[in-house]
Amino acid sequence: MIKPTRPVPRNSAAGLFHGRYKVEPEDFVVEELPLYQPEGTGEHVYLWIEKRGVSTLHLLDDLSEMLRLDPRGIGVAGLKDAQAVSRQWVSVQGITDEEAARLKGRSWRVLEARRHVNKLKMGHLLGNRFELVLRDTAPGDLAKARAGLEQMTRSGVPNYFGEQRFGKRGANLEKGMQILSEEGSRIGRRIPRRVFSLLVSAVQSEVFNRVVIRRLHGLGTLWHGDLAWIHRNGAVFVVEDPAREQKRADTLEISPSGPLPGPKMAMPLGDMRSLEAAVMAELGLTPQSFARVPFGLARGDRRPLRVPLWDASAEEAPGLGLRLRFGLPKGSYATAVLRELLTDTIWFGASDEGGEDESDADTAPD
Repeated sequence: MIKPTRPVPRNSAAGLFHGRYKVEPEDFVVEELPLYQPEGTGEHVYLWIEKRGVSTLHLLDDLSEMLRLDPRGIGVAGLKDAQAVSRQWVSVQGITDEEAARLKGRSWRVLEARRHVNKLKMGHLLGNRFELVLRDTAPGDLAKARAGLEQMTRSGVPNYFGEQRFGKRGANLEKGMQILSEEGSRIGRRIPRRVFSLLVSAVQSEVFNRVVIRRLHGLGTLWHGDLAWIHRNGAVFVVEDPAREQKRADTLEISPSGPLPGPKMAMPLGDMRSLEAAVMAELGLTPQSFARVPFGLARGDRRPLRVPLWDASAEEAPGLGLRLRFGLPKGSYATAVLRELLTDTIWFGASDEGGEDESDADTAPD
């Protein structure tokens, strides 16, 4: 059985410390940073919802049942994990303001309702703001946390996909590899489209994580032939002169990018192209493996190998441990930050790696 590769921290063990997180949902608070605000008019009602201990998918099921709507007509910008307190926008079409005002679940509530002209779509957010409690820390750990956050603010955060991407015990990766075979691709057509997408994205995520590990200690160093990611707008360009572009990388304006394989994915040149091909070969994959995927669910894309961290701070949480606050762009995982700080983030039930809440998906592919 192919198991997801365990991401490794970039920082040395000397700078890490012990801390428990997600002991209670209130220990992991995430607030969505919207790409735009609802205008106040239109046929879609945007609900600003706070939920505790409920995943976004379960929230959508609740709304669908209460309003007797097809869940496909309900829009979200990103998915949020269950073991958390989270606030995010959800759009609903075909309900009155009075119906919106009455909505309430056992573990969620509507804080605000405003109208907008369009349905909210996946990826329509800037990122997420996190507030995390780390329990059972020791004296001196506050200084380590602040130093680690400062270093990540300067040089970025390794942009690993978190445990959540791979399903329970990593089973999605194995299933995804099976359906990428020629025979499995035909079988996969009978799987619900959303499930099919999650399985294939687990394989793409594994390829990407392995590339991050290969370049872990030079994530901000550009290579000739790299496809550099512009953080401001998500565009990429070929690096023809690394020395000329390196200043932009040093200020986190741009970063090297890695693969989410598929027939439409832009290919790098030179050593990076060879590295990506070697990682694919390790898994027994070729570009044709993804070209067979039905529904256009594996078109391919690029993803930055590192991401900026902003507004990062750490302070004592009396009686608990430490409290961290920081922001991440969409598609990034909070445990990517914790992995650079803690000795024992959880990885599929082990005691030394990272599960998580995706910065937009904490959550499904962007």
